Amino acid sequence: MHLANNDNYDGLTFEVIEAEVAEGKRVVSRGVYLAPNLITTLSLLSGFYSILASTDGKFYQASLAIFLSAILDGADGRVARMLNAQSPFGEQYDSLADMLAFGIAPAILIYSFALEPLGRIGLGCAFVFTACGAFRLARFNVQVGTVDKKYFVGLASPLAAILVTAAVMVAMDHNEWVGQYDSLVMTLFAAWVVICGLLMVSNVKYYSFKEFDKKKVPFVVLIVGVLVMSIVLYDIPVGILAIGIIYALSGIVTTLKAKSKS
Repeated sequence: MHLANNDNYDGLTFEVIEAEVAEGKRVVSRGVYLAPNLITTLSLLSGFYSILASTDGKFYQASLAIFLSAILDGADGRVARMLNAQSPFGEQYDSLADMLAFGIAPAILIYSFALEPLGRIGLGCAFVFTACGAFRLARFNVQVGTVDKKYFVGLASPLAAILVTAAVMVAMDHNEWVGQYDSLVMTLFAAWVVICGLLMVSNVKYYSFKEFDKKKVPFVVLIVGVLVMSIVLYDIPVGILAIGIIYALSGIVTTLKAKSKS
């Protein structure tokens, strides 16, 4: 249905009109679902605040804001499914919020924190991450419904953002290198942000955990989970970074094993 053919469309009112499938029929609906889109807006706000904090030199606050965005990003999808409030508008809005929170904010954070002295090289490395984040989200949008939901193709953008952000937090907490190994650390950060970006656009498959909570697991898995939580609580940034690296490597190892068998 074209907007020009809608008698109720006055050209002035703020409104969302989209086609949805209800009871097997394609219908045109108005409005948006409140709860999931508000959560997405909070995620967008956290990403926006992270950018402002990074440019102001408040790197720890910027990092925490990205972590908050990641938590909210996971929550909006679950709330939408629980309330049966999924919509095309929500999916597109979520992707745009993800682009800012997990594609732009981490790149600005790591550039402001470590890459700016590298000049154009640092700028280029940070931009690679942002561009890969955009590619990853665009590819995810066009592949919805055509790939196995049990797996992500390429590292999910929130996880890539967490890897970059956790690395910054670890460097701030363990700053013995300041003034001694600055050039080495800047080079490592430049390589790290590029690697995280390339993992997002790779064809490496990562387990999505979307169906994990619906299945029973051996009791020992619960014990392992408690041990992992203990390690994270001992040093939260180091623990999160370690778990993120293990997860990133798990997809690569699984892919290499699958290729060796084929």
